[in-house]
Amino acid sequence: MKTKNVALAVFLIVAANVITFCQTKKAKSVEKIVLIETSLGSIRVKLYNETPLHRDNFLKLAGECFYDSLIFHRVIGGFMAQAGDPSSRNPQPGQRYGSGGPGYTIPAEINPAQFIHKKGALSAARTGDQVNPERQSSGSQFYIVQGRVANDQELTQTEMNISQQPLQSMFNQMLTEKMQALQAQGAKINQDSLVSDVRQKVMAAWESMEKFAYTPEQREAYKTIGGTPFLDGAYTVFGEVIEGLDVVDSIATVETQPGDRPTVDVFILKMTVEE
Repeated sequence: MKTKNVALAVFLIVAANVITFCQTKKAKSVEKIVLIETSLGSIRVKLYNETPLHRDNFLKLAGECFYDSLIFHRVIGGFMAQAGDPSSRNPQPGQRYGSGGPGYTIPAEINPAQFIHKKGALSAARTGDQVNPERQSSGSQFYIVQGRVANDQELTQTEMNISQQPLQSMFNQMLTEKMQALQAQGAKINQDSLVSDVRQKVMAAWESMEKFAYTPEQREAYKTIGGTPFLDGAYTVFGEVIEGLDVVDSIATVETQPGDRPTVDVFILKMTVEE
């Protein structure tokens, strides 16, 4: 009887630990949902837990009513609809928006292996690589992808482009290091020869690097619902539309004026973080 009691006690402890583990795992996997009410209808988005900096910032701004009464200031059919510029509150006729923000940026959380720019992707806008080589995101501006259907050839080319993205920074680093070493030695620098040598070393290194490839599911998404694959690997995707893709289509296809601002402004009426 004593042996049976011990066995039962051990079983209960193990079972309790399993239940606790499952509950903890489930709690961690819950994704926050935000309702975006616009003048053309409502959109629900879920925020990825794997991009916590962008998730938490978006939740914070939405909770503070930061986005309420702002407009979609840049809309391009077959591409995306962008919003989040605080200066677009009380928009003025003919005014172009897109340079405003909360006064800070967010470190990039780019992960094309997991999150892509399929239709409905919620992504962070940012300034260009020339002034923003670390690809930090705007503190508030975001875009929702409408996009278009892609084919296998386009996706294969995009895979190659993403795979080659590290090459430029690798080249710049190696060139700088080589040049500094030669300067320290007081050696004469032949620029053309140095560049050619570094380029060969970079290409040799690239041959042994693991190449990026879309999963079958990602390819299928691009070939059916569509998206903007050429943005993958360059911008942070931190959520996706789970309800209201028809509203995204409505926003993305409105008539626009020069500068891609809708002729009739489309407003974010309210954002609500759902419990």
